[in-house]
Amino acid sequence: MTLHRRDFITLLGGAAAAWPLAARAQSPERVRRVAFLHALSESDPEAQARIAAFRRGLEALGWTERRNIQLDHRFSAGDFDQIQTYTTELVRSTPDVMVVSSTPVLTALKQATSTIPIVFSLVNDPVAQGFVASLARPGGNITGFTFIDFPLIGKWLELLKEIDAAVRRITFVFNPLTAPYYPSYLRELGAPATSLAKLSATPVHNEAEIESSVTAFAREPEGALIAGPDPFINTHRVLIMELASRYRLPAMYAFRQYVTEGGLVSYGPDSIDIVRRSASYVDRILKGEKPADLPVQAPTKFEFVINLKTAKALGLTVPDRLLALADEVIE
Repeated sequence: MTLHRRDFITLLGGAAAAWPLAARAQSPERVRRVAFLHALSESDPEAQARIAAFRRGLEALGWTERRNIQLDHRFSAGDFDQIQTYTTELVRSTPDVMVVSSTPVLTALKQATSTIPIVFSLVNDPVAQGFVASLARPGGNITGFTFIDFPLIGKWLELLKEIDAAVRRITFVFNPLTAPYYPSYLRELGAPATSLAKLSATPVHNEAEIESSVTAFAREPEGALIAGPDPFINTHRVLIMELASRYRLPAMYAFRQYVTEGGLVSYGPDSIDIVRRSASYVDRILKGEKPADLPVQAPTKFEFVINLKTAKALGLTVPDRLLALADEVIE
């Protein structure tokens, strides 16, 4: 077939017009930046488990590091000065989304930016703390996934009583700076708590206060303690578990990690699952949705873990009913 000069010029022009489109189609995807400010230390096994879960959640939605997403992690280890330093650094870097996993970190970020989208996980009572306008319609640049619900504290009391029927006094150990919502929770418990055991609050701010407060509480018999799930308590969990062992105090924790490290019993939301689920909101925001329109979600999976070795060391026999209910029994 003969190709006339006019046809050749037309064909050449069409190819030239199509070439930029093909080149654009083959250009690399824009890499999106997500900054994750942790309340834990980098060496904490729980922190590493959360990072792995978050990465799995993103990968399931098509986000792969070094291809279309970059994750910048910072670890504050519950240190307020470090939280402020990292908050300033990360906000100045203007990531596409920020992810946080505690009340102190979220408080710092809320004060630092009202424009960068923020997805939280493991934060309690976000409406009362002023992070969102409502659970259904957060209304600003913040949304996410809650952790402890008020009724769970009552469940902790019931489980401690069932594990050790002799318990008459239970104290709740927490740091009011990192967990300011617990005093109101404890006041609301009121009569339901006193029908099971006398409930008291033990606010602590440093290791010396933890040691002196728990020691003073243990001077009277029939006591047990609940370790509040906040970054400060997590950072000092080894000391709290050592004191519980030293004074033979049955102790309840919110995180499975405490029990695998020697604590007696834990019951609470699956923190790893919550962090994994938070990746879904990061995905939706990166695809154009606004935090204001994404409802705050509650936990959907809970874990009940018992350490039988610790129970035996405390002279306790865990009822068969609880062993049957447990998700994991450590022997």
